[in-house]
Amino acid sequence: MARNIQSLERAAAVLRLLAGGERRLGLSEIASALELAKGTAHGLIRTLQQEGFVEQETATGKYTLGAELLRLGNSYLDVHELRARALVWTDDLARSSGESVYLGVLHQQGVLIVHHVFRPDDSRQVLEVGAMQPLHCTALGKVLAAYDPVAHSEAADADRKTFTERTVTGLEEFEEVLDLTRGRGWASDVEETWEGLASVAAPIHDRRRMPVGAVAVTGAVERVCDEEGQLRPHMIAAVRDCARAVSRDLGNGRF
Repeated sequence: MARNIQSLERAAAVLRLLAGGERRLGLSEIASALELAKGTAHGLIRTLQQEGFVEQETATGKYTLGAELLRLGNSYLDVHELRARALVWTDDLARSSGESVYLGVLHQQGVLIVHHVFRPDDSRQVLEVGAMQPLHCTALGKVLAAYDPVAHSEAADADRKTFTERTVTGLEEFEEVLDLTRGRGWASDVEETWEGLASVAAPIHDRRRMPVGAVAVTGAVERVCDEEGQLRPHMIAAVRDCARAVSRDLGNGRF
């Protein structure tokens, strides 16, 4: 059996201690409660403080849980709620479109797939929950970059890799794509990431009107696009309706 890392166990104990009881504790109190030497306790707290997991009050010198820990907790809750709220609507979208449906959120410098509904036919398919997609060329990524300032910054600073001859990699061209996405309320990917595949995505907003994810339909170009290579209007409408429905269920009154 693998041995636990003592420093991590002690750091976790500090966080649990601050999460309960008085919630504001001095160094001596933390060291005494955890039966640690003051120097050891101070080293743990200093590291947690540098990472944003612990904050020190200027007036009292006591320690509390930090904003970064709250952000991580809210991120988990938001993704969990997003997926739960989207289950029915994404199933309906897959049935009405006849194509695969993906739900994605920003993660580091890419799009994390948190839900995937298979195309409703008998073809062999692979579940892609947990897969990562690039921000700069996928429909999901473009939507997130267009509406989420953090995603925008990540996409602008990242190495925008070329996947096909249609991939947009230049920063100026990419910004134009984002302007277009914001103007029409949806993004497309027609063979920009994968040859033979096309996708359309729309943003999902929560009760605070903050972008929390995006939903997309992806399928073969000949099915998702018309004879002229343009996305079929009913596909766009279906994806946008799904995004609005999930947003409403998350408490966004705008829709």
